[in-house]
Amino acid sequence: MASAVTFSLGAKILCLTLCLLSLCCSAFTPQDYSNALEKSILFFEGQRSGKLPNNQRLSWRGNSGLSDGSSYHVDLVGGYYDAGDNVKFGLPMAFTTTLLAWSVIEFGDSMHSQIDNAKAAVRWSTDYLLKAATATPGTLYVQVADPNMDHRCWERPEDMDTPRNVYKVSTQNPGSDVAAETAAALAAASIVFKDSDSPYSAKLLHTAMKVFDFADKYRGSYSDSLGSVVCPFYCSYSGYHDELLWGASWIHRASQNSSYLAYIKSNGHTLGADDDDYSFSWDDKRPGTKVLLSKSFLEKNDEEFQLYKSHSDNYICSLIPGTSTFQAQYTPGGLLYKASESNLQYVTSASLLLLTYAKYLSLNGGVATCGSSKITAETLISEAKKQVDYILGDNPAKMSYMVGFGYKFPQHVHHRGSSLPSVHQHPGRLGCNDGFQYLNSGSPNPNVLVGAVVGGPDSKDNFADDRNNYQQSEPATYINAPFVGALAFFSAQKG
Repeated sequence: MASAVTFSLGAKILCLTLCLLSLCCSAFTPQDYSNALEKSILFFEGQRSGKLPNNQRLSWRGNSGLSDGSSYHVDLVGGYYDAGDNVKFGLPMAFTTTLLAWSVIEFGDSMHSQIDNAKAAVRWSTDYLLKAATATPGTLYVQVADPNMDHRCWERPEDMDTPRNVYKVSTQNPGSDVAAETAAALAAASIVFKDSDSPYSAKLLHTAMKVFDFADKYRGSYSDSLGSVVCPFYCSYSGYHDELLWGASWIHRASQNSSYLAYIKSNGHTLGADDDDYSFSWDDKRPGTKVLLSKSFLEKNDEEFQLYKSHSDNYICSLIPGTSTFQAQYTPGGLLYKASESNLQYVTSASLLLLTYAKYLSLNGGVATCGSSKITAETLISEAKKQVDYILGDNPAKMSYMVGFGYKFPQHVHHRGSSLPSVHQHPGRLGCNDGFQYLNSGSPNPNVLVGAVVGGPDSKDNFADDRNNYQQSEPATYINAPFVGALAFFSAQKG
């Protein structure tokens, strides 16, 4: 009898030990996700352009771009540098803003102590986008700096001496893609500030409507008139139809104005509603639009939105191994793989869509239909968690791809401000060519760009921590923006 009791106790101890090992080795705690969430938002402070506020937390940065637009008699101070350079690109900045806002809209209740920082990250961009949209009638300013000149230098934003040319779209030279994305950003942000700052929210929504009207009335791609400075960097490869439907969808969500609903219903088929697309990015908004609009069908059973639910299912099913319509590529370690350059942007955006769609489904008792299979919200959450955990360090390399998170993370990030001595440590000017010694140095970046998610590993899970390998080592605002929402979701889950 005694031996049986001993065996039972031993079995329990063994079971408990195995469970603890499983937890420690294969999962992160809610506290880990909360820590990553804080860092993912902090990253945006490292990307700020303009006069920094007194509560700036990444203290190695300084003021920059304080005269942006002045030679054109317009105030374009502020906004974000998109990645590791010193250019302010309007299309990715607006997309970043839309996804940051979407993260707050869907998962802000889980952000707790970080909600104010998340809103500040949104507002830093919308303050700039408002200026860009309202400075001159019939005009939207969409870029500051010539990237071809900027990329010839390796210098801190605080030291910039390259041309700060200003580029715009207008009634004569339209840019429906960048304008409609700007409208989407302002509309989504208006929801974020609706309760906390209603006058600001109203201004954002009013401006969004005006910018959208401009985008819709004067149709054309900004790549056609600005190709020499936006291509190949942020060329509008997918055209502008996807942005028009995306922009209208966000304004309808923010305003509940029936005219935008009518626009969606009458124009959807010509703007991409019938297309299946499997990559959600700064260039192609179709999967995100389908998920956003599927909410109306799930909540109201509006048959005219059945189409968006069906295409959302197609997108989601393409990501889930084992379904009849599965078509995504994964690395041997389980990472969604789309492209050799900045692959993690597709991973974070897909993760946000998986979790947002899971939320819409679970609130309305729905499932995703994949051929003869029914996929539950729990399956979508599980797939998103694998991707999030991979980025945070649960991968073959046991490396976190978020700078400053975990014990092992990229040290040689392709980022000018991070890789050069801080202006506070080295107040003397570092000119255009002075920085290349730091670019080519084997030393770790002197300033930690906390929270930055880099481009990530290749299709075989290999990662070169090399500053010159920008495809893998460069961070970008649009990689982080959807990750904010995903991390907020998991920070609220029970461990």
